[in-house]
Amino acid sequence: MDWTLEVVVVPVSDLDRSKRFYSEQLGFTVDHDTTFSEDARVLQLTPPGSGCSIVMGKGIVKGEPGSLKGVQLVVSDLEKARAQLLERGVEVGEIVRMNEADGGSFIFFDDPDGNSWAVQEIKARATGGEWK
Repeated sequence: MDWTLEVVVVPVSDLDRSKRFYSEQLGFTVDHDTTFSEDARVLQLTPPGSGCSIVMGKGIVKGEPGSLKGVQLVVSDLEKARAQLLERGVEVGEIVRMNEADGGSFIFFDDPDGNSWAVQEIKARATGGEWK
């Protein structure tokens, strides 16, 4: 039986600001943005090539904005991914090479609320998809 990870909840303080950051700056696809009432809204976005989405919301999602730490994205070309993030105005750190083996290089960035993300380079798992 497969157990697939489909959604990671990201607690944020401003849905519209977060939507712009994740869709325009990171290139995530907006899967849906649904308002149920003045006090309830859910937003789902998916990274390019990913089977797992992120969800944020108002009146639905629990958690302190900025409390998500260590969620990891994987790319096949870390230098290209970093360059694209910088071009889109994302404050991203330098490449950290923990070892020379495939999977040993990372970059790190935060969203506007301080939720922390890592991007790992794993060339062996490249699927041919592009970081958009």
